Amino acid sequence: MPENHVPPQPSPHPSPDDFPALPAERIAAAVRAGEVTAVDVVAASLARIERVEPVLCAFVEVWREDAVRWAAEVDERVAAGVRLPMAGVPIGVKGRNGRRTAAARALVAAGCVPVGATSVPGPGTPWQTWGLGAGGRTVNPWRADRTPGGSSAGSAAAVAAGLVPLATGTDGAGSVRIPAAWCGVVGLKATNGRLPSPDRTGLASAGVLARHASDAAAYWRCVSGATPTTAAPVSGPPPPLTALWSPGLGFAYTDAEPAAIAHAAALRLEDTGLVRLVQHRPQDESVRLEDPAPAWLALRGATPDADPVAIRAAHELRTGNDRRLAALFAEADLLLTPTTPNAPHGHDGPGDRYSTALTWAFNLSGHPAMSIPAGLDSDGLPVGLQLVTRHGEEEALLRVACAAETAQDHPVRQKETPA
Repeated sequence: MPENHVPPQPSPHPSPDDFPALPAERIAAAVRAGEVTAVDVVAASLARIERVEPVLCAFVEVWREDAVRWAAEVDERVAAGVRLPMAGVPIGVKGRNGRRTAAARALVAAGCVPVGATSVPGPGTPWQTWGLGAGGRTVNPWRADRTPGGSSAGSAAAVAAGLVPLATGTDGAGSVRIPAAWCGVVGLKATNGRLPSPDRTGLASAGVLARHASDAAAYWRCVSGATPTTAAPVSGPPPPLTALWSPGLGFAYTDAEPAAIAHAAALRLEDTGLVRLVQHRPQDESVRLEDPAPAWLALRGATPDADPVAIRAAHELRTGNDRRLAALFAEADLLLTPTTPNAPHGHDGPGDRYSTALTWAFNLSGHPAMSIPAGLDSDGLPVGLQLVTRHGEEEALLRVACAAETAQDHPVRQKETPA
């Protein structure tokens, strides 16, 4: 760099063009400081939705007039001295009833402004890794001929395309983590039962899709009541979290490319100093779970007249895997896997592959799990790295995700329109 070169300095006040790439917390800080109004931020989000949505189809409803009115109410509360940690942050909510969920209500109470209901799978197909928006099928922001994943399809696509900084989701078999992986964003599934869920089977848990790991952490503070850990260590940094790598959990066949990309991301995590891998070779398989597919399918579809033999077998499989995972987390803090065994498929479906192969075990076991961006494959499509930890330890996942994001040597990429 020439000696007389002065790097460009960031503008002290964000402009509407900045909002799609800014973290939610930075947006909220600007609104609280009076650098910008919530109405300005929401208007910028709505303008971007109007420009991109005809191709993306990430929303089933966009609440233009209501969102501007709600933003004006946020500005009034800020002017009255009310401290809102997420003041003016536009969000998407999953599905037409998304504003009624406990997570959405907590985010609104913190100052977020819902701008629309994001797409979920429509009728006509048994597979759920897709979405149907008001204008047609939801496309992957990275490639329009590929699905964004699902069932939180529109939430992931809207976040990846910079329409909103974060969006709510639910995860019953990977429905937050799979679209997070395929759209190149962050996706957190909470410990099953820790947040309210209407799912009668107990397999689904609330979650969030976010462009920045720090925003997923902000979401978690809003919905769980957690507070940031601010205490300084007494003597030096904390010891690294121990982590096991597994390409297939002992039963799944994972394609070579996503496995290699996710493993490389696991090695980069170790470089942050926050994680220590117990084993390093990408094909090492130290985890041996039973394939959860029969148990998940039996319990998800259980009815009063269900086959008692199948239900009993499902519970036995679940109990066995719970025992194995308890032993694993007695020895290690984290389990790392590819988020999906395959790349994003086309809109005609996944064929005979279960894209849920590496995620739904943790809906059965209830462990918190997270997908973070791992890199791009040879088709230029995102790959996710899945992090799993002990029940109730979401904060550990978020610390690792934030450290990984800080250590990246490239910024988060934003997709304006599908390639």
